[in-house]
Amino acid sequence: MINVKQFLKDWTLPVAIVTGTVVYLIFWAVPQLDTAGDALGEVVDTVFPMMVFCTLFSTFCRIDFHQMRPHRWHVGVMAAQLLLVALNVWIIFCVEGNLWQKILWESVLTCIIGPAATAAPVVTAKIGGNINTMTAFVVISSFASALMIPAVFPLLERGSQLDFWSAFLIILEKLAYVLILPLLLGWYMQHFAKRICRWIVSIPDLSFYLWAVQLSVTSGVTVRNIVHSDAGLGLLLMIAVLSLILCFVLFLTGRFIGRHLGDEIDGGQALFQKNTALSIWVAYTYLNPVASVGAGCYVLWQNIVNSVELWEYRRKQRGMK
Repeated sequence: MINVKQFLKDWTLPVAIVTGTVVYLIFWAVPQLDTAGDALGEVVDTVFPMMVFCTLFSTFCRIDFHQMRPHRWHVGVMAAQLLLVALNVWIIFCVEGNLWQKILWESVLTCIIGPAATAAPVVTAKIGGNINTMTAFVVISSFASALMIPAVFPLLERGSQLDFWSAFLIILEKLAYVLILPLLLGWYMQHFAKRICRWIVSIPDLSFYLWAVQLSVTSGVTVRNIVHSDAGLGLLLMIAVLSLILCFVLFLTGRFIGRHLGDEIDGGQALFQKNTALSIWVAYTYLNPVASVGAGCYVLWQNIVNSVELWEYRRKQRGMK
């Protein structure tokens, strides 16, 4: 007989993905739920940033801020990201006259150029990585992407009105609410509200399950973007396949860099686990909206990989007991 509680604990992320997908498809398939769905969508848009904030705040209450310093693998992973961005931009220039191929490669670029996921420290901590150095990389990566996006995208969309400093400040503002603010609040709680901080830390896997709820919402939004996309089925399938290939390329490249520069687990998570919400936003704002489907598919692939990592880590831990 299946132990439901253990099953949900072992496969939290796939369950979250399926739940978000099914809930959205129910609202999409039943016309009588349109009004409720519109109202729920507005609630989700309002609550989602708060969910991200709470997830990271609970994580940052646990980290050792004295260990948040640059490491060699940070440099290696950032160099790999810059190289891949440059290669992708060159490919887009080469296929400039073919709209279908341009959209395909722009969908890949939105995934590569995005910063490391704000939830990356949560998963890293669950699979035996270093939560402190990962958190430091998320901050570094966010600033790097805030510089790269307004610098690169006007080259691709020549009719774009994208102003560097305006875009830079908008991206920083978005990241400040869901990354910098909870980071500062976590530091404050550790130093000036220690009793509350200890209580938050004492709740088992709090940040992980908060992130699972967030993932469920993200999955529903991803399916919505795919369902309402104007692109043909062939293009959508190609974007999905290419984003899957990219997921493994980034994961294996990050692991390779981390293995040679001191931290294989963190290196893999840093390069492949992306802030897809930001990638979707920049694609909708500055590129062809169809390109956002790439980041939407990528969030599903990366969390399937995360699920396998978590399962493998738990299996090894149980085998050691």
